[in-house]
Amino acid sequence: MIEIPSDLHPDVVSLAFLLGTWEGAGVYDFPGTEKCNFGQEIVFRHDGRPFLEFRSRSWELDAEGEKIRPLETEHAFWRVTTNQHGTSGEREIEVSSVRDDGTVEIWYGKLHDGKPQIDLATDAVARISDEVRYSGGKRLYGLVNGEDLAWVGEKSAPEVPLRPYMSAQLKKVLNPAKLIQDIADLPDDGIAFFR
Repeated sequence: MIEIPSDLHPDVVSLAFLLGTWEGAGVYDFPGTEKCNFGQEIVFRHDGRPFLEFRSRSWELDAEGEKIRPLETEHAFWRVTTNQHGTSGEREIEVSSVRDDGTVEIWYGKLHDGKPQIDLATDAVARISDEVRYSGGKRLYGLVNGEDLAWVGEKSAPEVPLRPYMSAQLKKVLNPAKLIQDIADLPDDGIAFFR
């Protein structure tokens, strides 16, 4: 079940399924770099204004699933630019993001009608360093099995055509405040719950 916070701006209600903290793992593979498994935390939050704030941190994992080193960090703002309040029809999405390597991107895409799936593609890419081998990308985000957030990223570089390079499946992290609220109805001794 998707909860819609009462203070969520009406323009981004259609993105409410993204809200929260998501954690999981995936695979990173792009020519010129070593293929690896990675762990990831994605946070989508809001402050009442007409956008969602996005933060993603990922790190390389060893064979036992332990963190080795940071992989990528990204901070972005997601907006619904057309059909914000519609009950049917696709909604257009705009994302402005910055990465730890100095890459700034503008993404455009759509939220599919009737399903929690978003397709994005870069419209503009700016880099502060010529060392960043990146010229554009595509992403797909969506809920799978009604509860996990899965995503796949594609990217291109001057010498590499557009291809998948990163994908992950993430689970929503439970909010301790919500857990406390949910146990408020338990009997004082806790034992009665099991009888």
